[in-house]
Amino acid sequence: MPQDENDDVVFEETVEGEGEAFSKDKIKKLREDLKEAKAKEGEYLAALQRERADFINYKKDETSRLARVKEIATEQFVEELLPVLDAYDLAFSNKDAWEKVEKNWRMGVEYIHQQLLKVLAENGVTPIPAKEGDALDANLHEAIETVPTEDASQDHAISSIIQQGYKFNDRILRPVRVKVFGAQ
Repeated sequence: MPQDENDDVVFEETVEGEGEAFSKDKIKKLREDLKEAKAKEGEYLAALQRERADFINYKKDETSRLARVKEIATEQFVEELLPVLDAYDLAFSNKDAWEKVEKNWRMGVEYIHQQLLKVLAENGVTPIPAKEGDALDANLHEAIETVPTEDASQDHAISSIIQQGYKFNDRILRPVRVKVFGAQ
């Protein structure tokens, strides 16, 4: 704001009118002090705004880090559950023995298995779809054995599923382990 000498005169007259006389040097000194105070205020305000921005960034980073830690912990927990799912699959795959088990008990076990799959699905864990005859997809399937075939159309097709694979959100926890046909 531009100063004008009339301001000093008005200020001096006003002050002198109250019984105190200020010299121009005193007024100049007060204005310099005011400028310094305003400059410090600007510095403090800028520092406060930087600290606020840093804190907001810290909160975002911390939220992101905590979400990643939760995801890693969930993934590790699910990996520990995979053998339990494998045990269910193994029990269900032995059709003769499974059919001999009392019907009510069998239904209870199947219900518990369905509940487990539901809870896992709600948390982002899903089985990787695969069936016999599907083409081998190296991103989803792990071929552990080749079954010879004369039929060239079956080359690199899944002959049987050995172990179910699972995804956690978009990541493969474990690929489907399969036997594949191989042309001779």
